Amino acid sequence: MRLGRRIAIDVGSKRIGVASSDEHGILASPVATVSSLAECLQFIDTSVLEIYVGLPVNLQGVATESTATAIKFAREIAASTQSETRLIDERLTTSLANNQLREIGKTQRQSRQTIDQMAAVAILEYALQIERASGRIPGVAIGEYGND
Repeated sequence: MRLGRRIAIDVGSKRIGVASSDEHGILASPVATVSSLAECLQFIDTSVLEIYVGLPVNLQGVATESTATAIKFAREIAASTQSETRLIDERLTTSLANNQLREIGKTQRQSRQTIDQMAAVAILEYALQIERASGRIPGVAIGEYGND
């Protein structure tokens, strides 16, 4: 594993979940739920190795209405920071986060503020798992992603 803190972002229609890893890429932790790019940027400094933005596609891998929003957000993040921004397939991360919160007894209403953070944690854990297993950098660099 490369050394460096990573940030994952789950872009929703109303809220944005943010998660962060430790420098060694071992632990992914929820950071915050925010509502704007400016708020999100508060958690990104020069120590961040990479930023992973969840790419919402359907189960067949086809773009959804949310895909363009996430790509636009990722491009804005990339233009606003020094860190490499990469898109990570986020299929089932919100569903996984919902299941985890249900398992600990949280209702949908109680988990509104944390569901986005948990989805960001799931995106980050997936990215870290890819790097650990394959040794390759996870996701697709925003600069390499097609113009949508």
